[in-house]
Amino acid sequence: MCFLLVLPADALVGNCSQLNFNTETEQCLLFGLVCKGNYEVRHYDSAKWVTTNDTSFSIETMMTQSFKRLYGYITGENDQGKEIAMTTPVVIKSPEKYFWHRAVYTMSFLLPAEHQKNPPKPTNKDVYIQETPEMNVYVMTYGGWMMSITDTYNSCKLASSLDSAKAKYNRDSHYSVGYNSPMILRERHNEVWYVAEGELVCPSQ
Repeated sequence: MCFLLVLPADALVGNCSQLNFNTETEQCLLFGLVCKGNYEVRHYDSAKWVTTNDTSFSIETMMTQSFKRLYGYITGENDQGKEIAMTTPVVIKSPEKYFWHRAVYTMSFLLPAEHQKNPPKPTNKDVYIQETPEMNVYVMTYGGWMMSITDTYNSCKLASSLDSAKAKYNRDSHYSVGYNSPMILRERHNEVWYVAEGELVCPSQ
């Protein structure tokens, strides 16, 4: 087990070529890698997102309507009528719950660098601009498709690793993170994040 000694460089919204996995957009949320093993520890700077909420049973049942609202915003449903470039990742804040319980899911599109300071205001009342604070996260990556079953499996796998390492993290929710459109069938990249609390704990392997 090892611990963070030096803070990494601030993460930015920038060119996706700086990431070591495939994406389809020009701009991505970049990060500082603290350490890596059977999970990663990352540092993210504060960033602005366009966001919507949906009360649902699962990722599958909330995804279509939420994506449609956010896609409307980037294709002109904003007070400036601007078209805004798609970025990655698409992030869903997923509650920790039993499958048969309804709960609030939050889907967000990252705003490109040119709209981080003063983004256009949404015209849809169910869409809003959100700023996430600077944060450290524990991350596990996986391929294939982001679905309730794969998201739950990998979030549980990450939580188990963190519990074994005695890492502290927010247990109320996790982030379900996707980097690919449905058009991409191979080499897909998905992640689950838990927000770290307290001193960071690097993986021992």
